[in-house]
Amino acid sequence: MSDTKVLRLVKKSEGGLPEKAFTAKSVARAEPKPAPAPVIKAAPQPRPPKPPKQRERETPRLSREQMLQIFGTMYRSRRLDDKEIQMKGQNRIFFQISGAGHEAILVAAGMCLKPGHDWFYPYYRDRALCLQLGMTPLEMLLESVGAEADPNSHGRQMPSHWGHSKLNIVSQSSPTGTQLLQAVGCAEAGYRVKLIKELKKRIRKFHNDEVVYVSLGDGTTSEGEFWEALNTACNLKLPVVFLVEDNGYAISVPVEVQTAGGDISKLVSGFPNLYRQRCDGTDPIESLVVMRRAVENCRRNRGPSFVHARVIRPYSHSLSDDEKLYRADEERSSDAERDPIKRFGARLIDEGVIDQDGLQKLKDEIDQEVTEAADAALASPQPAPETATAFIYSPDVDPTSKDFDTEDTVELSGNPGTMVDLINRCLHTEMKRDPRVIVFGEDVADCSRESALDKVKGKGGVFKVTANLQREFGSARAFNSPLAEANIVGRAVGLATRGLKPVVEIQFFDYIWPAMHQIRNELALMRWRSGNEFSAPMVMRVPVGGYLKGGAVYHSQSGVSTFTQIPGLRVVYPSNALDANGLLRTSIRCDDPVLFLEHKHLYRQAYNKSPYPGDEFMVPFGKARTVREGADLSIITYGALVQRSLVAAKEAEKQGISVEIIDLRTLSPYDWNAIAETVKKTSRVIVAHEDSLSWGYGAEIAARISNELFEYLDAPVRRVAALDSFVAYAPQLEDTILPQSADVLAAIVEISRY
Repeated sequence: MSDTKVLRLVKKSEGGLPEKAFTAKSVARAEPKPAPAPVIKAAPQPRPPKPPKQRERETPRLSREQMLQIFGTMYRSRRLDDKEIQMKGQNRIFFQISGAGHEAILVAAGMCLKPGHDWFYPYYRDRALCLQLGMTPLEMLLESVGAEADPNSHGRQMPSHWGHSKLNIVSQSSPTGTQLLQAVGCAEAGYRVKLIKELKKRIRKFHNDEVVYVSLGDGTTSEGEFWEALNTACNLKLPVVFLVEDNGYAISVPVEVQTAGGDISKLVSGFPNLYRQRCDGTDPIESLVVMRRAVENCRRNRGPSFVHARVIRPYSHSLSDDEKLYRADEERSSDAERDPIKRFGARLIDEGVIDQDGLQKLKDEIDQEVTEAADAALASPQPAPETATAFIYSPDVDPTSKDFDTEDTVELSGNPGTMVDLINRCLHTEMKRDPRVIVFGEDVADCSRESALDKVKGKGGVFKVTANLQREFGSARAFNSPLAEANIVGRAVGLATRGLKPVVEIQFFDYIWPAMHQIRNELALMRWRSGNEFSAPMVMRVPVGGYLKGGAVYHSQSGVSTFTQIPGLRVVYPSNALDANGLLRTSIRCDDPVLFLEHKHLYRQAYNKSPYPGDEFMVPFGKARTVREGADLSIITYGALVQRSLVAAKEAEKQGISVEIIDLRTLSPYDWNAIAETVKKTSRVIVAHEDSLSWGYGAEIAARISNELFEYLDAPVRRVAALDSFVAYAPQLEDTILPQSADVLAAIVEISRY
């Protein structure tokens, strides 16, 4: 068949492609039935089936050039995998994980979406998608060799951890499934922009018809965050395309072991507003039909789409894995027969799109392109050693600077308020000042059912810290989340990536742990791992600590050292109402993620009240406060131990011991200059904190004092802290476990006599 005749056939209007041209025979079916995987039946559609003629019009009308471009991108993706495998064998790169077998569905997805317009959260097998969107072989291989010019991470991440700011491919990481909630948050940003009119001029790169793409392997559907993401996307009808690339294995674990019934499509069938489809993901034509439907459903704001694509994995999970150890030869041979490169290349020849010589010439050209890209990547410079710590924090906004220090000019007014009062007032003023600030979490709204809002007093958080925010700023800016901490933080990461400023609440510190993946591996790392291409500045407000009778094991924890040792995360811990107001304002206005710890025992204490300091009052990070001047001994502390240390210091004064007390206020960063100054002044030091003694926060301070200020010490550095135990319910046990004023006083007397 001549090229002219081919072009005339593929461009034929309305009727689509002739059945014998380039259409897959299975387009009209719900899905082929490959053995031994369970049969997937057709899913119910959200709309009535289209008439047969309209279905025919969905058949892609592709030119010869488009058909060859599909093959070229698929083949290019495979050859890049092969080149990396070769380079790994030569010890020129250090890791490889392939997208082999997934190419067809990914090229189809890329053809339906718009780079720089839509948003992308791909997983590590999505090489072909990124190529289709516009990432070049050189850019991919620059990541493989760890080059500074790598646009994905500038030499900071493993190969196939995709990220490209110009294409809206958000920096991705290794943990499976953490991208899902972020993708939902990214789509939610567009949803909020539509609801909050003040945001439309503030948020860049927003489009009314934008779609968020997120992909995952079948193994990742076992992660809880997968279900949390589907729940929120369906609940808010967000324009998210979920693509499950089901190759039948999660490393060595087959799908029937991962998934009840071996069919994730059946398990998600109960989600409302979810447009579900499935396809043979090794057939690019069928995949294109299905992906077009899925994307169009989202573009029309009908809710999320779910595509279940059956693909193959012809290579091992990665070069660190050997699939021959757990896959029989006949199974691997069966998969090889469905290889999308081989099948589609044969179709092009059989249907006269190109002959064997022409196809080989195309392959040779791509081989040469990949070889030249590899040579260029290997010649590209590595990152300079001095850049290792660049972009852990924002290079543009420094919350430790004088720009955030208004303490010397503060003017207090009005009646004294508690810590709750001044935190609440700060939230009100900052939300009024900046429409990007949104507040959400469990129970933070006044009343989710707006019809009842005028009939009830309103919740406003379990401690009333967020009271009346919903009433003043509306349900689009102050709203409740599901009872799921990873959902809260993961969505907030996506929202922050798009330019909003989430201030979220984790109801109790004790329940923050489900969000740890999102905090440690995503939130704190986003800026550094992308080389400052992406960031996620946000605030996590978290009630913390004990000294509340009845708090017991699960409402009294103080494990701050777990978070202060995470680079990229600011940790703030005020001890009084005034500092809480100023530090929260700094937290909201800074450009980094902040963990803002609010001690529950201090929320309504009369001794730490303060009049209102004004709407521009800020306390910089890394600036300690001298609570009490002294000459004989220094106490370095924070949080609830500030007041207990004051009580102990007054008792010590009766014994002729003059104690100086330093309140750190922020734990990461902390004020080393203030610590050094007080140690040099008194030569004796106690570090007091509510955290447990062993491996607690004070260990770092004590070690650094001993290392850098040893010559100024007249006694060993002493720590006062909680027992290495959990906090008990019985009041007598709680008092024994947590450090009391008497414990601080005993340490003062002991060290002063050394």
